[in-house]
Amino acid sequence: MNRTTLSLIAGATALAAVTGFASLNAPAASGDNTAKAATQQPVERTSLLCPQPSTSEIAKTSYTSYTPVTQGTADSGKAELQAAAVESADSTSGKKAGKKTVKPALKPAEPGKPATGDGSGAEPPALVGTAEGKFAPGWTVQETTAVAAGTGRGLLGTNCTAPDTEFWFPGVSTATGRTDYVHLTNPDDSAAVVDVEMYGKDGALKSTVGEGITVQPHASEPILLSTLASGQQTDLTVHVTVRSGRVGAAVQALDDKIGGDWLAASTDPAGSLVMPGIPKDATAVRLVAFAPGDQDADLKVRLASPSGQITPAGNETLHVKAGMTAAVDLGDVTRGEAGSLVLTSTGTSAPVVAALQVVRGKGSKQEMAFIPATSPVGARATVADNSSKGTTLALSAPGQSAQVKVTASVGSEGGTAATKTYTIKGGTTQDVDAPVPAGLKGTYALTVEPVSGGPVYASRTLASAQEGVPGFTIQTLPDDRGTVAVPEADQDLSVLLKK
Repeated sequence: MNRTTLSLIAGATALAAVTGFASLNAPAASGDNTAKAATQQPVERTSLLCPQPSTSEIAKTSYTSYTPVTQGTADSGKAELQAAAVESADSTSGKKAGKKTVKPALKPAEPGKPATGDGSGAEPPALVGTAEGKFAPGWTVQETTAVAAGTGRGLLGTNCTAPDTEFWFPGVSTATGRTDYVHLTNPDDSAAVVDVEMYGKDGALKSTVGEGITVQPHASEPILLSTLASGQQTDLTVHVTVRSGRVGAAVQALDDKIGGDWLAASTDPAGSLVMPGIPKDATAVRLVAFAPGDQDADLKVRLASPSGQITPAGNETLHVKAGMTAAVDLGDVTRGEAGSLVLTSTGTSAPVVAALQVVRGKGSKQEMAFIPATSPVGARATVADNSSKGTTLALSAPGQSAQVKVTASVGSEGGTAATKTYTIKGGTTQDVDAPVPAGLKGTYALTVEPVSGGPVYASRTLASAQEGVPGFTIQTLPDDRGTVAVPEADQDLSVLLKK
């Protein structure tokens, strides 16, 4: 094997390790080729982790899986979600217990068509999923739970996440009436060791309980955040870091009065952040931000509305002290129109992470959801579990204008795919009339693909009223990571690997 081929395999392995969830095979190489730019190739293996949906006996949970059809994939492959199971040592013999044989909770039949599964029942488990071959590129799984009554009642939803080694969750709380858990799920054959830190308005909360948490192989561990530190705080930021291994992480926030939902991780710390798709009928919006570095952050606060960017009255800027969590109530900031919150640093201020807590309804008929800061759609974004009623797609172009193609898949039980193209004016957010499959039966998936122009940010809202409560949940649409950059065989990989 020549040196060029060895370098390519090492580079491809490193790239797969960086993504934390995708792998691919190195193509054949010849040392006589001239240097060429890296090309985008479909990923060949993807992992997704779904947290335990609810412990409520009256909760009803559904899963929807979807893989977009992607050119250049293998002809074969498979995908499945299985209940998380522990592979532990026998306490008396010291021998390893074998993995349990468990029937998959969900096993898609083909790319391009949504597959659904039921997670309802007593104590439903977390799920560990793997997709290979043609099922891997852009694989997306939505977990949606309806809880009719009790703490956290309402509609809770989350996109099952890829395993990683670091997560930021601004927007959690240990205040009276809130019960927040961080769910840690380990997809691998060896135990993961995790640290969970919390930061409030005065900095880090003193605690050793969150250090060195062990998550067993193929298992999930829900951690009640109020047990990690004494005292109650309304606005906190949770930082999850993995010492060894990798995990999936998500926060389940349950409130006695305004329902509950999942809080997904914020995108990586940055000087400019976008939180897309605030519902136009939001009655209360709360911004929570954290500066993880050793410098304060000063941020401009803008709302990208259908007519352009505007400044929320009385909340033109936000100052975030280094290592501390800051929060501000924005009220009914959208005032009956679609909107996205845009944060931009002033000068050379430090990067931040951020999220919004959004409330709809009034009085005893309130429900909450979260919008974390997210990355742009990128090449393509995918979201599953849409219905003909109750689905709202928000598209935002905070910079330049952009043209976007949106495709509705076939239905899970029937229907014909449909596509529409939209132009989003720079500085605006639009709730678009998303396409719906003709003759739809069941649920369907949406894929969003920028055609031209500047970066696009997106989110999808699912709404379902329950006994007069406006239940809803919001999922952002970052790039679905269907492809990865692969250098040509004779390219110097050291440049790419340093990025």
